[in-house]
Amino acid sequence: QVQLVESGGGLVQAGGSLRLSCAASGRIFSVNVMGWYRQAPGKQRELVASATSGGSTDYNDSVKGRFSISRDDAKNTVVLQMNTLKPEETGGYYCKGTSVAGYNDWGQGTQVTVSS
Repeated sequence: QVQLVESGGGLVQAGGSLRLSCAASGRIFSVNVMGWYRQAPGKQRELVASATSGGSTDYNDSVKGRFSISRDDAKNTVVLQMNTLKPEETGGYYCKGTSVAGYNDWGQGTQVTVSS
């Protein structure tokens, strides 16, 4: 099992930036994909961005060009840099680790609020 702890959420005005960080501990060697998901009130959780241990990245179309995901396996962290934030991107942001075997671990989440 992998423990994930998110940080960096907060309140920002539309057009502003935030940097989210996820620190992993436990069976880190088993983690293949690290991802950030978000869940707006009343909506389903959706992928924001993900990064594999091989260096591949994937982004939700709505954040391409504005968000950037990076992982530092030496420090067991994954960072989501969010620029030009929009009010509709308000919600809980969650870190997920997926092992090679397909097992998922989730963090508790961090709240992002973008004011208009």
